[in-house]
Amino acid sequence: MEISSNPPKNGLLQHHPVVTTQEWLEKRKELLIKEKELTRLQDAIAAKRRELPWIRIEKNYVFDAPEGKMTFSELFKGRSQLIVQHFMFGPGWQEGCPGCSFSADHVDSAFMHLVHNDVSFVAISRAPLSELLPFKERMGWKFDWVSSNENEFNFDFNVSFSPEQKEKGFVYYNYDNQPFESDELPGHSVFYKNEEGEIFHTYSAFARGAEHLSSAFSFLDMTPKGRNEKGPYFNLMDWVRHHDKYPSNTSDQPKGKSSAQAGTCCGAEGHSK
Repeated sequence: MEISSNPPKNGLLQHHPVVTTQEWLEKRKELLIKEKELTRLQDAIAAKRRELPWIRIEKNYVFDAPEGKMTFSELFKGRSQLIVQHFMFGPGWQEGCPGCSFSADHVDSAFMHLVHNDVSFVAISRAPLSELLPFKERMGWKFDWVSSNENEFNFDFNVSFSPEQKEKGFVYYNYDNQPFESDELPGHSVFYKNEEGEIFHTYSAFARGAEHLSSAFSFLDMTPKGRNEKGPYFNLMDWVRHHDKYPSNTSDQPKGKSSAQAGTCCGAEGHSK
């Protein structure tokens, strides 16, 4: 089958070549070589990630959970591995960060596969549990979510910042000094618990480092428009919303800002690199 080389001048076709099937196959095979290189590189990086040394967790963190007080060890729920989402939801916030919420939307569908591979998941935020749980119910999420409001967990993992740090104007985040932009920032951390009950920090990723956990990005990256991030933020905040804030008509584009977008979201310009 051959495709017309004189397509109607509308939309993306105004700026895109339209070719024969054979010409398209040649270009597609060129790209396939690069895609396979990327897949192999991702495998190699994952192997290097597993080879990283570990840090023993010495502090006895205690969290507020719906079940009551829970130690860090209890968050593993009998499994040896734990993934923590450092979810941006500070004390007094009306709702969680839209970008963190976007990431969290992908968790429940993966959870059954994680727990059958010896992995637990928990979101941890600094807001009190009384503020987290109504938002969790509103979003319809099932994963565990606990509060670190009464311990130093968020500060120790450099995702929450003190008034003193804010006054200095910079913080240590994503393994470097960064200009202060928000009391809370996003990330994911991974932990391992051995048979003796010792807990080790094995890995953390911040900013775009855990973006691959959100499969919606992968779907969009296959489409002609991609992520369609054309401003004003030139990142996911141009389009992502809490999932209950999208228009009911799916043909409509979301308009306006989410309430947490103005400098307090993991999609903000300084956090997205």
